[in-house]
Amino acid sequence: MIKSKKEYKFFLECDRVALGKKYRKPKIIGDEIWKFEILMRKTEYYKNCSKTIFEKALSLYLQYRYYKERVKLGFSIPLNCFGPGLSIAHYGTIVVNGNSKIGKNCRIQECVTIGATNGSREAPILGDNIFIGSGARIIGNIKIANDIAIGANSFVNKNFDESGITIAGIPAKKVSNNNSHSNLNTLLKEKNLL
Repeated sequence: MIKSKKEYKFFLECDRVALGKKYRKPKIIGDEIWKFEILMRKTEYYKNCSKTIFEKALSLYLQYRYYKERVKLGFSIPLNCFGPGLSIAHYGTIVVNGNSKIGKNCRIQECVTIGATNGSREAPILGDNIFIGSGARIIGNIKIANDIAIGANSFVNKNFDESGITIAGIPAKKVSNNNSHSNLNTLLKEKNLL
């Protein structure tokens, strides 16, 4: 959760690096996902840190813009769920429960659900350096350790406490000792963010 201007800038930089952008600002045409992530971080900053009436009004305006952008791109991603270094790989449905917490350097593919069951408020908690393959479903009051790769179309409904593995299947189980790092942007390692 962003709590200061310094953290806000750090989150923006980590997201840029995770997305593999070597330039400083998004292009006018293209870079829609990067623009979405910038808007998400700006909205989080103003929602969490607003003190004056002007800042609170700006926060409400940004929340409205963020809602419209989410609908346009097909992302149901609430504020304050992802740590720094988020990398959304493609357009497409992504549904995240507002009570979920995902650590730093998460790469998420399209058609992913991270949610609760039967109206429960308990949602998944994912560690750092997680790769989530296309169509994966991560459901329930579960915890996923650091450096885990989750295979495409997997159904994860139990805890995985062992770091540095790959899980896949329905229901998910450990399939190898390969960690998630090969699926994350190499710039994260070069900048010592991984």
